[in-house]
Amino acid sequence: MRTRLDRREWLRAGAGAAVSVSVSGWFGRLAHAAGADPARKRSCVLLWLNGGPATIDLWDLKPGHANGGPSKEIATAAPGLRISEHLPKLAALGDRLAVVRSMSTKEGDHGRATYLIRTGTLPQGAIDFPTLGSLVAKELRDETADLPPFVSVAPQRGLSQNAFGPGFLGPQYAPLIVADGQSAAPGRNGGDSVDLQLKVQNLDHYSGVSNPRADDRLALLGDLEADFLAARPGTAGDSHRTAYQAAARLMKPETTKAFDLSGENPAVRDAYGRNLFGQGCLLARRLVERGVPFVEVTLDGWDTHANNFDSVKNLCGVLDPAWSTLVRDLKDRGLLDSTLIACMGEFGRTPKINPQKGRDHFSEAWSVVLAGGGIQGGQAVGRTSKDGTKVEERPVGVPDVLATMCKALGIDHEKQNLSNVGRPIRIVDQAGKPIREVLA
Repeated sequence: MRTRLDRREWLRAGAGAAVSVSVSGWFGRLAHAAGADPARKRSCVLLWLNGGPATIDLWDLKPGHANGGPSKEIATAAPGLRISEHLPKLAALGDRLAVVRSMSTKEGDHGRATYLIRTGTLPQGAIDFPTLGSLVAKELRDETADLPPFVSVAPQRGLSQNAFGPGFLGPQYAPLIVADGQSAAPGRNGGDSVDLQLKVQNLDHYSGVSNPRADDRLALLGDLEADFLAARPGTAGDSHRTAYQAAARLMKPETTKAFDLSGENPAVRDAYGRNLFGQGCLLARRLVERGVPFVEVTLDGWDTHANNFDSVKNLCGVLDPAWSTLVRDLKDRGLLDSTLIACMGEFGRTPKINPQKGRDHFSEAWSVVLAGGGIQGGQAVGRTSKDGTKVEERPVGVPDVLATMCKALGIDHEKQNLSNVGRPIRIVDQAGKPIREVLA
């Protein structure tokens, strides 16, 4: 027992030394150098536009046509690429954006469409398919890391719970959920409440229990659990142990600090936007900086059956500063070339405007956007008709997008995992082909 205590004391001393070094500024310089290291593992930030964004008013406008509505398009930093007037900051970064304008899917129901684009398939009997974040986490995680390999900020899981979980990969690849179910739509949050929403709950020790005492208790639990599981091997026991170990690592002060935005420059926080989505994007940068492979941040409110144009304008007022600042921040820290940024929802909206000045569900022709690491920006791929109702050039399906994202992240999309029914399942369905035009 004495040996174990001595080892933990040595580790605590080492951790203390690391903290003192980081205060000196050395850690920041090291992080920037690590970001530029070609051997650095890649990360992905998914900006999830919940509800189905009107991509016809964002990325593929139809000026001069009745379906186009009042939104205007503007030039970007990439010659020939034009996007919405409500995204001026992103337009200045147009050379970083690859807009896929020819998405065509067949699911117009929120739940089924969400499941499809997040898992790459539709529900199939007893098979519990994992969400994209879990698949990436499994391939890119660092076994020695204290932070979880997958973090989800403000997910809206009500209509498709299974689309957000690890499925047959198991709980070790489940997301750490922050601000669960909290709305990130504009006008519903701000100020100190955002910091409280982004705080990971239940990570403090019980009152009166010191860190050394907590370490001793965890060590005792580990000894007892090892004996128990040795006699009772199986998934349930392994999952229980994995969850406790992950929670214990997350409780370390240096680990929880990743979720504390109070030390960030106020001007940087303002640039992202003092709302849940903006600060969630800032948190994503902090987590990527610390090696987390997959972070998703949800912006809710895109189900614009009524008053679509005012709603899109307001939502863009949140999306534009947050996303553009994330790109610049990652670039300044040497992390953009190793970080893929994807922006999508479950489908688009109808080109035809309804009597409530809204747009309804539409999956036949819509857009997603990719940027950052592994992506050749400054272009639009595919084309829709002048009225926006159909894809006329380079149709792209969900498996194609997921295969492209895997390729950009250095993941073999043809690799197989063993499912819960004993059947090997590819990371991406065999129908998926990477979109070569957008890959750097």
